[in-house]
Amino acid sequence: MMWKLLLKKFVRANLLGAEIDKYHMLLYSQEVFRSAILQPGPPESFALQIVQQVIKPQRQTKLAQDENQLLENILRALLQELVSSAVQSGEQIMQYGQSIDDGGSSQGLIPRLLDIVLYLCEKEHIEGGMIFQLLEDLTEMSTMRNCKDVFGYIESKQDVLGKLELFARGKLVMLRTCNQLLRRLSKANDVVFCGRILMFLAHFFPLSERSAVNIKGVFNTSNETKYEKDPPDGISIDFNFYKTFWSLQEHFCNSASLTLAPTRWQKFTASLMVVLSTFEAQPLSDEEGAANNLEEEAATFSIKYLTSSKLMGLELKDSSFRRHILVQCLILFDYLKAPGKSEKDMPSESMKEEITSCEERVKKLLEITPPKGRDFLNKIEHMLEREKNWVWWKRDGCPPFEKQPIEKKVVQDGAKKRRPRWRMGNKELSQLWKWADQNPNALTDPQRVQTPAITEYWKPLAEDIDPTAGIEPEYHHKNNKVYCWKGLRFSARQDLDGFSRFTDHGIEGVVPLELLPPDVRSKYQAKPNERSKRAKKEGAKGASHQSEENQIATPASEIDDGIKADLEASATPMDTDAATATGNMSQGGSPLTDEHQKQSSDTDGLEAAGQSEPDADVEPGVVDGEADTEVDLDAVG
Repeated sequence: MMWKLLLKKFVRANLLGAEIDKYHMLLYSQEVFRSAILQPGPPESFALQIVQQVIKPQRQTKLAQDENQLLENILRALLQELVSSAVQSGEQIMQYGQSIDDGGSSQGLIPRLLDIVLYLCEKEHIEGGMIFQLLEDLTEMSTMRNCKDVFGYIESKQDVLGKLELFARGKLVMLRTCNQLLRRLSKANDVVFCGRILMFLAHFFPLSERSAVNIKGVFNTSNETKYEKDPPDGISIDFNFYKTFWSLQEHFCNSASLTLAPTRWQKFTASLMVVLSTFEAQPLSDEEGAANNLEEEAATFSIKYLTSSKLMGLELKDSSFRRHILVQCLILFDYLKAPGKSEKDMPSESMKEEITSCEERVKKLLEITPPKGRDFLNKIEHMLEREKNWVWWKRDGCPPFEKQPIEKKVVQDGAKKRRPRWRMGNKELSQLWKWADQNPNALTDPQRVQTPAITEYWKPLAEDIDPTAGIEPEYHHKNNKVYCWKGLRFSARQDLDGFSRFTDHGIEGVVPLELLPPDVRSKYQAKPNERSKRAKKEGAKGASHQSEENQIATPASEIDDGIKADLEASATPMDTDAATATGNMSQGGSPLTDEHQKQSSDTDGLEAAGQSEPDADVEPGVVDGEADTEVDLDAVG
């Protein structure tokens, strides 16, 4: 028994000695890194030497797995000590410590330590995920005020952290760090900081990252808008309208339930009609629209509505508040009409008609809501149109946007190169056919292909022509040949008056005059004297053209005397018949001109001369000339 007790004491002493040695080594390593942080100059000049001095790795430039774990423990302990010291001193953690002048910028101890670790990770001297682990520890040890400074450092190093060799090792840690920050932040008071984090994630992760996509389209039903259920005392408001107005938020919060329960849709449409009728009965003036300073409102933006009944009257006079509600309606309608839904999720025909009528009323209200209602509506419609592309992308399983470069394989001599076979001839048409199979109503939808109105089509070019718009000539739509060609086709079908101005003024003259400002419109309007000159010019052209036709109608070759005699003899009765026919036509109310009579008589005479060709001796070339004359007469006739 005695020897067992002695053995236990010996083991304990050895373990205790090992722990003491490890503790001393940890303190020594921290002192080495602390002194390294204070060194001036870029990290590449001393970072690797410091690691080799502390760890003494088996390989000179790259640490093994256990060596990486040891270095990570040293750095995490040093970081915790620096944060604790910063908190005790009352300084901001990112500004704590001795400032070092590095290229004109000052840094604290913690940013300097992070720069050294980031350099070592980038050069693959240490494990790539170590910098992400330190950043996660730093955010967990910091207050929200200090987290803004820490996240500012992360944003400044976004390009380096997003490199492939680092991104693959630390993307999950970075995603966890950002999600933890979002949970700690207030969605009502820290809107800007939340937006910075979301924008960083959108740039840091690729578009095809499935963790950022709501694949199933689940609604956030926990986002509840609370409002008063009982009328307050001493306030004269229409409390029924107040409850009807704020009850719309329950339907906006869960739009999918409207197509599943007809009673909910009926309740929603009834409430919406009341709200739209109130907006139409109380339109806002330009003065009320100009009274809202949009810049100040953006600085004090609240993510939740203020639902106090005392503010109802003021909110109805606020143009921005009205726009928020009306845009919510458009988003709801766009969701209900979204492509790619199954038959059970699609709205009924009567429901589609109600959606269309409500959508038209909402757009009209947005257009008349100052300031710049029409421009605001155009931007909202553009964004909703682009949203359909994302709907199709999610429906197809979020395929990656990045396309790998095609490797050119060397084909051996004599070997046949096999081309991929597509169902419809190429990849694009095959994909369209696949979409059509999944959604057969897409090709039969009458709204799929529409010819735009001539005023809508030429509106971009009219804005280019307007000198007040200040658009540079190189960005004008007239430089787009396809746009001009399509516009000329539309004008030829819908606006012949504008199409006729193309000859004098070019493509800018085809733009409808009502789209142009008055000072520009006068340039393209035809003056009365110019119109008369143009009419005289066209009349002169017609007279000269008619004389050319008469010249063509006469024989172009010389005929001998015998043939001339036959022509005169045969032409006499024909002239008589022609005169008789002319008289009959004139009695019927359709007189012919002398030129037409002369042309018809000459034609008949030549036909008679053609019948006497076998009986006459004709000089060489006369028959050719005679045949040419007949061909010309047929073309003229």
